[in-house]
Amino acid sequence: MAGKRGSKKKLPKLGTGKRFAAVAASAAKGGARNPNAVAAVAGRKKFGAKKMAALAAAGRRRKGR
Repeated sequence: MAGKRGSKKKLPKLGTGKRFAAVAASAAKGGARNPNAVAAVAGRKKFGAKKMAALAAAGRRRKGR
C-alpha cells in the first residue's frame, strides 16, 4: 500500500474508500483468501474500532444513494 509513514506520497482522502480498496488489492495480490478482511483489520489497527465503524457506516450510506 502506498503511504507508508514518512513517505511524501499523497494519499486519497479518508472516507472515500480508495485507501481501503488499495489495501484490499494489495492483499489479494499477495494471495489473501479474504482481502477485505485484511484491509478491515489493518484499518482497525490504524484508526481504532470506533473510527472504522463510522467510516464503514458512511460507506454504506453512500452506497445506498
